[in-house]
Amino acid sequence: MTAAAIKRTLLEWIGTHDGGKLTAPQRRFAYLGLAPILAWAFVFVLFPIFWVVLMSLFSYTPTRQGGWFLGLGGDNPYVGLGNYIELFTGNTKSARIFRQAIWNTILFSLLAVPLSVGVALPMAIILESVHQRVKVIFRFIYFLPVVTGSVAVTIIWSYVYAPNWGLLSQIIKTIGLTPPRSWLSDPSQVYFGIPLAMIAVTIVYVWVTFGYNTLFFIAALQGIPSVFREAARIDGANPWQEFWHIVIPLLRRTILLASVLTVISSMQQFVLFWLLTRGGPAYQTQTILLSVYQNAFAYAENMGMAAAMSMFLFIILLILTIIQFRLLRAEWEF
Repeated sequence: MTAAAIKRTLLEWIGTHDGGKLTAPQRRFAYLGLAPILAWAFVFVLFPIFWVVLMSLFSYTPTRQGGWFLGLGGDNPYVGLGNYIELFTGNTKSARIFRQAIWNTILFSLLAVPLSVGVALPMAIILESVHQRVKVIFRFIYFLPVVTGSVAVTIIWSYVYAPNWGLLSQIIKTIGLTPPRSWLSDPSQVYFGIPLAMIAVTIVYVWVTFGYNTLFFIAALQGIPSVFREAARIDGANPWQEFWHIVIPLLRRTILLASVLTVISSMQQFVLFWLLTRGGPAYQTQTILLSVYQNAFAYAENMGMAAAMSMFLFIILLILTIIQFRLLRAEWEF
């Protein structure tokens, strides 16, 4: 088939005329189809981003009388980068807590992301090796925490971590050891420089999220052509060499996806921290998102400062995502 015949066939298939241009009815149909999507994106995506960026440049509190444009100006004056400067150099309580929250958020991600992804990969390999009849059952069991409501999960784990009579304390007592005085509210409990409360919340987060990553890796393992692993076995590779030199390289894009999503999820975690620790003890589990909520709604009602905190979190996530794409990207397909 010649190039002209191919072009003519394609034009007939999409029903276009005049060299591929859409007809008037087709254009109207396209516009009507795209209009709800574009309206939704503008109202719920683009405008909130614009509003947060703009609000971060003002000392904005909704209870004060502002100007005619979205309440900005007037008693909500323009401060430029003043909110950002205050966050990193100011001596106010909210600024000092926020600087502590930055470190806590990074620490939580450093603990949670490797554990969640690191547990999910071997678990996916184990689940793929079990009998086909029970494979679905195990997938359901390990994915169940993902679909369980965050509030319900937090309530369950609050009973597990309850001092003295909680499940975890009872298990430790049963094996003859002395449990900590409190799992979530004792600031003196620090292990290897990490507060016990932070470790406890990390365990809950990993328990909730590793099933999600496990399904990612199961799907990726099923997509690897068996010919690669069979060729490695023929060449004399043992199971560890097959895993390290065949499976891991072919899973780099899945590892990238799981890592990026888990980093974003961990740094935006709010419910677990709020319901388990409220940022305590002594702000040892205070995160950026908790500071945003407290400044915007709970205590100060300083939405300008909270917007600046949100923009800083956005910048951190953007930088970390770019770094992960640089480190884990693959230049091949299979």
